[in-house]
Amino acid sequence: MITAYTLDGKSLHIQLLNLESAVPPNTLWLDIHKPDEQEQLWMKQLFVEELPELDELDDIEASARFYRDKDGLHIHSLFPQRMGKEIDGINVLFTLRKDMLISFREDDLGLMRLLRHYMRHDRLEASNATELLLEIFQLKIEYISDLIEDGYKTLEETAKQVLHVNDLRTTMSELMLQEDGNGHIRLALYDTRRALRFIKRALRQVSDDEQRRWIDEMLYDIESLLPHTQFLFDKINFQLEAAMGFTSLEQSKVIKIFSVAAVVFLPPTLIASIYGMNFEIMPELGFDYGYPMSLVMMLMSACGTYYFFKRKGWL
Repeated sequence: MITAYTLDGKSLHIQLLNLESAVPPNTLWLDIHKPDEQEQLWMKQLFVEELPELDELDDIEASARFYRDKDGLHIHSLFPQRMGKEIDGINVLFTLRKDMLISFREDDLGLMRLLRHYMRHDRLEASNATELLLEIFQLKIEYISDLIEDGYKTLEETAKQVLHVNDLRTTMSELMLQEDGNGHIRLALYDTRRALRFIKRALRQVSDDEQRRWIDEMLYDIESLLPHTQFLFDKINFQLEAAMGFTSLEQSKVIKIFSVAAVVFLPPTLIASIYGMNFEIMPELGFDYGYPMSLVMMLMSACGTYYFFKRKGWL
């Protein structure tokens, strides 16, 4: 799907394009989502050099994610995306030119839907492609801030659940999802910082002071958010260790019960085994009350052992 965003004064209008359509005049942004083979052939008219490959979106090398050629600046940026309770990372390829921004992506992105909502309600002010790209990164940082805040709220809930043994399986699952999601958030922050620094260096000669200050402010926001992600990592690991500790404690209680039961019944077992011997001379075998006496001895030995453990505080 190919969507053109044209600039009319200060407003941006959204227009879907087909294969017979030409790029409308005053197009500020061309967003390409999951292009098929025919749409990829149509896209070749937009580039002087080789068309960027969607298969290269997941490359992590700086030379593959941030570079310049005759078609403009190419920036691969990682966007976190919440999917239910999970957070995943989605790569978007941006090509920034003087008069137009082109984006390629294979997956739907909630941030793009939010951006279109702002455009329809004239809440987005962008007079050129560079400002539009910076607006996208600004929304991305704000979205990451919301994800971090949600992470704090979730960890407040799991901290209470750790104390309840019956919910440990659910709590452990929540903590693992939080750990994975926080990893995607931290990776997106590092990636955004690299992208903004690349944009700042590449546009040093053409960007104005306001744009440079804007980039500096976003870099400052990223630096202030990174310690929060580290704190979340530490808190998640602490709760995981606490949950594992409570699990081990409950298991040790069960083992302790079996150990005490075995020791309590050890003296009665000893008495029963003695009188179960088959020797010819055993004086007690001839007692009229030998059987009740052995039962009383076994009961007293068991009660005495239990009382001893109870007095020591081992039960």
